[in-house]
Order: sequence, then structure tokens, then C-alpha cells
Amino acid sequence: MNAVISAKNLTKKYGKQTAVDGIDFEIPAGRIVGLIGPNGSGKTTTLKAALGLIPFEGELRVMGLDPRTQRDALMQDVCFIADVAILPRWLRVRDAVDFVAGIHPRFDRSRAERYIANTRLKPEMKVKQMSKGMIVQLHLALVMAIDAKLLVLDEPTLGLDILYRKQFYQNLLEDYFDENKTIVITTHQVEEVEHILTDLMFIRDGRIVLAASMDEVGERYVEVMVPADKVNAANALQPIDQRTVFGKSVMLFDGVSRAQLAALGETRNPSVADLFVATMKGTYA
Repeated sequence: MNAVISAKNLTKKYGKQTAVDGIDFEIPAGRIVGLIGPNGSGKTTTLKAALGLIPFEGELRVMGLDPRTQRDALMQDVCFIADVAILPRWLRVRDAVDFVAGIHPRFDRSRAERYIANTRLKPEMKVKQMSKGMIVQLHLALVMAIDAKLLVLDEPTLGLDILYRKQFYQNLLEDYFDENKTIVITTHQVEEVEHILTDLMFIRDGRIVLAASMDEVGERYVEVMVPADKVNAANALQPIDQRTVFGKSVMLFDGVSRAQLAALGETRNPSVADLFVATMKGTYA
């Protein structure tokens, strides 16, 4: 098994609407992949298919298993988080630990308790008594104590402020991720995850429009701030996007040599957010 997730002609339809349209992709082990797309693009449907939550057409293997027929075996090595801020308000810390220990065979109670001991959480404390940050700490303690090979995060920090979002991803890197684990993240807050991603996948209208490592993205895409006297020369190189900043044209190029572009103006690597906006133009029309 070379890929943790491998899809060939993966398709999902809801009636006449096609949510995922015959996509192919592979996610190797030991990677942190950002699956990024606008609302309704098919990213959550793709995750649900990989988790065995919905039927689909085409071929999809996760950890070498078919999610449709081998979900029980698959979930031994998979952990899924939709929103870290959502836990029942009546739930106590000790009950949460007991619950996960009872349902997941790869849960390490001692590891969860060690993590909790370094927080302000107490065993008898209920969720309704916690701040959002404390809820994040409890959820992290539960997740990081599961020795899963694949962690799937679907908008995991929705509703949290920037401090708690940063803490979440910092803990994820320091206390959870290693070369034997793979993480797939969907989020609208791409600026906050781009520094931890190893790979990027953009999905639009049910199709993958970009799939590359972050190294490949850095080599392939270049932004140039072009002065007025060089706009015509820059346009001749066919930028894939253009916007105006402080009266100057900022153009995005795909596959044009950096040395050639440097003669036209100041060059830089585009942010994932800028690349996303350029790729998705027209989606929100």
C-alpha cells in the first residue's frame, strides 16, 4: 500500500446533482494535506466517502480498504473531527475520557490524562463550565490519545477565535503528527494552515483543479508586482490572474520562469489564499 487514500473516477450524485465528478487523486502517508474549496464544491462529500459514511461510484481505497464494505476495519486506524468546539454541555471530563476509551481500541487513556493534567481541566468539570479554549483542550486530549494513522479534520476550528485556532494547530504538530500519520484538513481559513501543509488540493464544482505539494506550488506559481511601463510585456506571458494594489498591477503566473519574471518587477511566492482566490474566480458569481 503506497497511498493512504487513493481515488479513481470517484463520483457521487444526489439525484440529478453531481457533488463529486469523477476525480482521481492519491494521498501518501506522512503528509498534511489541505483539501480546499468553496461551499458546495464537493470537499465534505469526498471526506464522507473516504470515511464510509455515504455510498459512491468509482474506486476509493483508504488504508488499502474499501470504505463501503470494510468500514469497521478502516475505523480502527482513522480519527475524524468535524468541529472541536462542539461537545454536549452536560458532559464531564472524566465521562468523555471513559466514553472514548470504551469505543476506540487504539485510545491511550494515560496519554489523555497526562495531557489533561497540564491544563485547567478537572475530572468533574462539565463542558458548560468551560471556556471555548478549555473545550479545545479537552477535544485535543481525546484525539491525540488515539493512535490513528489517518486524521480527518473538517473545519475543525470553526467558531473559535484566532488564539484558540493557533493553539489547536500548534498542538496538532507538536503532540500528534509524525511521519507515520497522515492528516487531511478542510478549512476556509487557509492562511492559518498553509504553514503546516505539505500538500494542497483545490476542489471546485466536484473536480480537482489543483493537486500539488507545497514545494511544487512554490516552484510553479509566481506573483509579480508590475510597473505601468511593463504591463504589456507581462500580459504577453499570459498571467492566470491580475489585480491592482496601490495603483500597481499584481499578476500571477503559472509555469513561467522566475528569472524571466524578475525582469518585469518584484517577484514573490503567492499565499495559498491568493492562489485560491485566483483559481476560484467566477465560483461565487
